[in-house]
Amino acid sequence: MSSSLKRGVEKVEVTLKWDPSPLGRPPHDLDIVAATYTSDAPSDRPTYLVHFDSRSPDGTIILERESRTGQGFGSDEVMTLELDRLGSDYVRVVVGVVIQQREGRRTFADISRPAVQVLEGLVELTASDFADVSGATAATIAEFTRDESGTWDFRPVLRGFDDADPQEFTEQMGSV
Repeated sequence: MSSSLKRGVEKVEVTLKWDPSPLGRPPHDLDIVAATYTSDAPSDRPTYLVHFDSRSPDGTIILERESRTGQGFGSDEVMTLELDRLGSDYVRVVVGVVIQQREGRRTFADISRPAVQVLEGLVELTASDFADVSGATAATIAEFTRDESGTWDFRPVLRGFDDADPQEFTEQMGSV
């Protein structure tokens, strides 16, 4: 990698929140997922995934807060991505949100007040309430790509996936 004066995205935080399901109804469980890709296969299957109960092998992508119900104050899930520390083999990271489907099919329209933000420090890079993909069961929200100089760029990519179970979604994330 050559040196560059261009400053790219270095460290981001993805926050996700939603309201708990109504009393007596099964809980809603949404998950942030990050998929990493190498230069050998930048849009094929991910090299590795970070989601609930996991982190990247090198500790650069960490799910710091995880909820299965949407209960509590503030963000229900928080993922930190330290792109500037990610190994040079990695050229692309796609971040998405998936709804667990344990209690039958649920879409973003079935979830009360879902909201996601991607922040770099105090700067909001993108935010969504998923209204544009309300019929989807999962959605990509952000794509980070590394250029030839090693600088990371950000692109908002709100794309819904209809009827994708969590496993299928992780296999399709790279198609954005």
